[in-house]
Amino acid sequence: MNKNLVAFLLIAIFPSFIFAKNITISGYIVDNESGETLISATAFEQNSRKVAVSNAYGFYSLTLPEGDVLLQYSYVGYHLFDVKTSLKNDTVINVRLTHSNELQEVSVIGTRNQLGVKGSQMSAVEVPIEQIKGVPAFLGEPDVIKALQLLPGVQSGTEASAGFYVRGGGPDENLVLLDEIPVYNVNHFFGFFSIFNTDAIKSVTLYKGSFPAHFGERLSSVIDIRMKDGDAKKFHGNFSIGLISAKLNFEGPIIKDKTTFSLSARRTYFDVLTAPALAIFNKISEQNVKAGYYFYDVNAKITHRFSDKDKLYLSFYMGDDAINVKTIDKYGDYNNYGGDYSDELYSISHENTTKMDWKWGNLISALRWNHVINNRMFMNTTFAYTRYRFAIQMGNEEKEFLNDGTTEKNAASVRYSSAINDFNLKSDFDYTPNSWNEIKFGLNYVFHKFSPEVFTLKGDFMGDDFNDGFDIKNTPIPASELSIYGEDNISLGRRFKINAGLRYSTFLVQKQFYHSLQPRFSGRFLVTDNFSIKAGYSYMSQYIHLLSNSSISLPTDLWVPVTKKIAPMTTHQVALSGVYNLKNIVEFTLEGYYKNMNNILEYKEGSSFFGLSAGWEDKVVMGCGWSYGLEFMVQKTIGKTTGWVAYTWSKSERKFDRLGQEINFGKTFPAKYDRRHDISITATHKFNDKIDIGATWVYSTGNAATLGLQTYYVGELPDESYYHNLTYIESRNNYRLASYHRLDLGVNFHKQKKHGTRTWNISFYNIYNRKNPFIVLPDHDENNRSVLKQISIFPIIPSVSYSYKF
Repeated sequence: MNKNLVAFLLIAIFPSFIFAKNITISGYIVDNESGETLISATAFEQNSRKVAVSNAYGFYSLTLPEGDVLLQYSYVGYHLFDVKTSLKNDTVINVRLTHSNELQEVSVIGTRNQLGVKGSQMSAVEVPIEQIKGVPAFLGEPDVIKALQLLPGVQSGTEASAGFYVRGGGPDENLVLLDEIPVYNVNHFFGFFSIFNTDAIKSVTLYKGSFPAHFGERLSSVIDIRMKDGDAKKFHGNFSIGLISAKLNFEGPIIKDKTTFSLSARRTYFDVLTAPALAIFNKISEQNVKAGYYFYDVNAKITHRFSDKDKLYLSFYMGDDAINVKTIDKYGDYNNYGGDYSDELYSISHENTTKMDWKWGNLISALRWNHVINNRMFMNTTFAYTRYRFAIQMGNEEKEFLNDGTTEKNAASVRYSSAINDFNLKSDFDYTPNSWNEIKFGLNYVFHKFSPEVFTLKGDFMGDDFNDGFDIKNTPIPASELSIYGEDNISLGRRFKINAGLRYSTFLVQKQFYHSLQPRFSGRFLVTDNFSIKAGYSYMSQYIHLLSNSSISLPTDLWVPVTKKIAPMTTHQVALSGVYNLKNIVEFTLEGYYKNMNNILEYKEGSSFFGLSAGWEDKVVMGCGWSYGLEFMVQKTIGKTTGWVAYTWSKSERKFDRLGQEINFGKTFPAKYDRRHDISITATHKFNDKIDIGATWVYSTGNAATLGLQTYYVGELPDESYYHNLTYIESRNNYRLASYHRLDLGVNFHKQKKHGTRTWNISFYNIYNRKNPFIVLPDHDENNRSVLKQISIFPIIPSVSYSYKF
């Protein structure tokens, strides 16, 4: 093509960019009262209609032509803020938005720009933390993970558990990030509660597909949870006391407008509540029993602002579950009957002591530096440490008290432990060269140390002491993981916007090197200002596996890396959606997806895992799977009535037909949590400043289970006088449990006091007492016929809590 013609076309199409001087406006968007940064707030220039969105740290950058501009800043639930200025040089404008509860004050531009109608990102949902707190909760304990289970494409595991399965994936395929740091165990109390204290959290975003390139190393989902920075203006906090736990949150300035802190703590008191019952039991029993269970977690964060260009963050999380049991049995009191044996030794009494101490939990710490390199480039560098560890110790000591005053002792103890430790160094960059490109790039290095298990035995038998014991342990497995990525959010005129990215990751373990190049794409076509069509594709790779054989989360579940025999899991996912925004009040989303998975793991027929990783490669097989579905959601996040309606139709299947690794005779079978229909309706309504109410109704078709539905009686002797039962299982996951549904309800009563606000909460879990299946077991009726017996464990459960905000 003629060079002059090319030049003419460039001038004709992009005249303003060629002849005009471009000026960059940048700064932070924060809450006016607290100074807390606002994520995904919008800066909109009305003349050029250019838009910038604040990043995870509240920083934005917008490049505009020189001259007069009219800027409008907005965020959901906040008053609009207008700035009129004349641009001659690069300018820093830091903006403070004021919170508003009035519906008419909501931005007419629309926020959550990356996720909503006008954003290129799809398969993602942001749930305001106040909406999560308004969802009626199991035993009155608000829970992030349980709230996410109510979204389309997300399925819960067993009833009331905090486990979750996204678009047909397994529980180990979810990347859960707390302030950008991976969390390995997200559950307390065997999965019935999550580790996330809602008082410490600022924002929660769920990604189910079309993953941006800065996320990686899991197949099915990313949950991005951000902690509060702390109030820069004044001290305030709250505490609450419920049926099972007490919580405290306190935040404020260390140096006003410069250094802030946020501290949250939570502890249950099952051990305190059960102590009176144990005391009564000990009085009426020959046993002396001491037992207890509790969990706790602590979130802490310190933020220091050196200048408008530099900030330092230090964040910390620690949480543990602990079970302890100690029983003492005393018996004997033998007398010298039937003769004179005064010269012989004999037992007077015995004492037998059994102990168990079981503890597991997470430790997460991160040091993070934000630096504004220039008006167009933002850098975030993080050094972090993550640890998950589990330990159980059991012991028995038997004492025999002899008539000469001496004591003979037999004792033994066994300890089992496992852990995973990660050291993480990462740098991420946001670069905005102009108003139609938003570029992200960075690199991430993780050093993993897998300690699958250590088994230690010690004892003292009749004076033969071997307290040094002996160990049975696997050698710790080091692994190095390195990833680099780049992505560009590109505006192609007003109607087209795409996010194209590439991620390259490597994993080195036991001299085995794996690598993966992962393309990502999502695009948006704006049909009207309120309606858009989106499409996306992502390729993901995962280098670690979770060994588990239970439908609930157990602390004995082990994380192990890929090996020479076990290749990384991979998945391809495509999605297509339509998004409609009704007057910036209600958003409708309809999305379809197809997901193909390779090298996924299942246990061989008859194999299982019971806390020992040795030889685990020989107990599992690799195969493939696929899932597809349709998701519908209506969400309202502003006004007196908020909530969402979610519906999912989905199908998830597995196939293991590799030679020597067949499951189900190599035939296709449904995945464990394949469910055809899931419906959830969640709503909160504020009547006035004194009363608000929340309700949730859920329905799902039954989970799949493997059951023997036919029993044969086979004679063993020639005359068939003895029979035994032979159960025939037709296929894996061949049975469907009954459908599941329940209604939860919660009411809050607020009252303004002299120094704060008091709130009483009354909640009901499963208010109409539905007997939902927890497990189904084979049994016999009164006529000795084979039947299936359904076990339900959660009837209607009322709860009450008291909180005070000061």
